[in-house]
Amino acid sequence: MNKIKQFFRNKWVGLASAVLLYTLWFVVWTGNLWMLLGLPIIYDLYISKIFYRYIWRHNERFCQQSKLYKTIYEWVNAIVFATVVASLVHLYIFQMYVIPTSSMEKSLLVGDYLYVSKVTYGPQMPNTPISFPFVHHTMPFSQTKKSFCEAVKWPYHRLKGLKKIERNDVVVFNFPAGDSVLLENQAANYYDVLRSYEETFGVTAREELAKQYTVITRPVDKRENYIKRCVAIPNDSLEIRDGKVIVNGIPQEPIAGLQYMYIVQTSSPISQYAIEKLGVTEYSGNGSVYYMYLTDEAAAELERLNNVTSVRRYIYAPNNDVFPHWQTPRWSQDNYGPIWIPKKGVTIALTPENLPLYRRIIETYEGHTLQEQDDAILIDGNPATEYTFAMDYYWMMGDNRHNSADSRFWGFVPEDHVVGKASFVWLSLDANKRFPANIRWSRIFQKVK
Repeated sequence: MNKIKQFFRNKWVGLASAVLLYTLWFVVWTGNLWMLLGLPIIYDLYISKIFYRYIWRHNERFCQQSKLYKTIYEWVNAIVFATVVASLVHLYIFQMYVIPTSSMEKSLLVGDYLYVSKVTYGPQMPNTPISFPFVHHTMPFSQTKKSFCEAVKWPYHRLKGLKKIERNDVVVFNFPAGDSVLLENQAANYYDVLRSYEETFGVTAREELAKQYTVITRPVDKRENYIKRCVAIPNDSLEIRDGKVIVNGIPQEPIAGLQYMYIVQTSSPISQYAIEKLGVTEYSGNGSVYYMYLTDEAAAELERLNNVTSVRRYIYAPNNDVFPHWQTPRWSQDNYGPIWIPKKGVTIALTPENLPLYRRIIETYEGHTLQEQDDAILIDGNPATEYTFAMDYYWMMGDNRHNSADSRFWGFVPEDHVVGKASFVWLSLDANKRFPANIRWSRIFQKVK
């Protein structure tokens, strides 16, 4: 046993282990050869100790001479170490995410705290590496002060993951339409507000919007985090018919907890006890007509109540709220498509009919200029009759189908927006109850399906 301890205490064994771990993690996995410059530092730490002899030994002497200095040093050292370790874990391994809205009910509940794996699809390197640690895009105790510096910008780069995104995975991603934000009204989608201004002001809509709001832009990694279910992957063809998702001609496999809005008519008001027993958390009504968000099972159970005369699923009529916001409504939240999901390297013919579907990809996500002149399409100033996609794209939808802002409203999710896979619930709190009754014990460590 002593020989084994002595073996691992050997400085050359320690050096070999540190070099191997560092090389595999920071050089091979990241693919960044500049990280090889860290190897001399590791060698000095274990063998030559030049830094210690000429600099660090003075720190030890100060610690011996002053208790105050030693205390301050120990606290600073602990904070720096914890920050570095936590930042590496957050960047490469996982991050925590809390469900803020009901768009995924009943699959995920408001107040669920999730473990989001970045290793599964591969960690995405930050676009803005200089930022305040442990915050997303805004400094603590501020609504407007950004927490990142754009002096240094890195292009999109994702490390190798364990697998690719599969259909029905629950995915956390950066909000694709979050590139522009109204600073004084960040809860609103900038493009939704802009469209309403265009109806009123026409070509001067952007100028009028800028008069009332401060419009800022955010890099991909600093946009709001969303969580949805991936219902279609690159090269899929998707349709929605009467609220049912169909991919490549095959209906989506059943998902536990999927819910829609139902119109419920009654002969007398439904008791609060009955509503809570059915697990209904979102509804409105006047005692004779209710609008309730229900699973199919809850709808069938509700229909059995004596005072319920009818339960009918709501179906949206064609409207221009859905992507790509046709001027003349063609699709709706419940009847949508067919639409093809772009795949990296695939070339399609560009036509005036399909251009609205892929315009934002070409201009915003892949950085080209696009114009239409005399029935011709110009990309970067050159006539184009076809286009080859540079990234993979995905179609994301919430399980609460009639109360979810998802791809039906703002389109495709580019691969460079993907953060990670929702793995399991590590804590769940009900905001409507007080501690300890607010802890949903049955959901703790429940796998996300």
